[in-house]
Amino acid sequence: MIASVRGEVLEIALDHTVIEAAGIGYRLNVTPATLATLTRGEETRLYTAMIVREDSMTLFGFADTEARDLFGLLQTVSGVGPRLAMAVLAVLEPEALRKALAESNVAALTRVPGIGKRGAERMVVELRDKVNLVPVQAGPPGAATPVITPVRDQVVEALIGLGFPTKQAEQAIDSVLAEQPAANTSVGLRAALNLLGKNR
Repeated sequence: MIASVRGEVLEIALDHTVIEAAGIGYRLNVTPATLATLTRGEETRLYTAMIVREDSMTLFGFADTEARDLFGLLQTVSGVGPRLAMAVLAVLEPEALRKALAESNVAALTRVPGIGKRGAERMVVELRDKVNLVPVQAGPPGAATPVITPVRDQVVEALIGLGFPTKQAEQAIDSVLAEQPAANTSVGLRAALNLLGKNR
């Protein structure tokens, strides 16, 4: 299972991007909002979901784990496949989707091409309670703003290798870098481990 792809953006199309990682170009289907964050020739990391069918293997890319988790959750609804789930996320950002489901806003859901009133009602019934189980990506007001640096990436990868969940690893190094922006990888890793040790 490919969980994320990091590398140079080679191509940006209407509904997908190609990212080169370790010499291999990965084609990822993405939403317009995600495409807008990409720049050809620059490095990026997208979280991914891999859908395997008898006749195809398709990668779907997301700017954060919240959108990826919602993509998976949407597909638990009868009649909603990967393409329709992507269409939902293209029309409704994660926060707007949560709000529409929580408020039983069928009208907002039927703005998605391919979803009628009955389908929207089914989504509300099946997902209203489940959607709150998906972690929200943004932190609370005043939380450390993520500093995307090579040090951050290396520390996150090291912490994941040590068995910490991705979200926990990211939050720990973000807190460290907010206080010590100039920290190198070893200092950042030690401080993040110290922080995670206190929280356990």
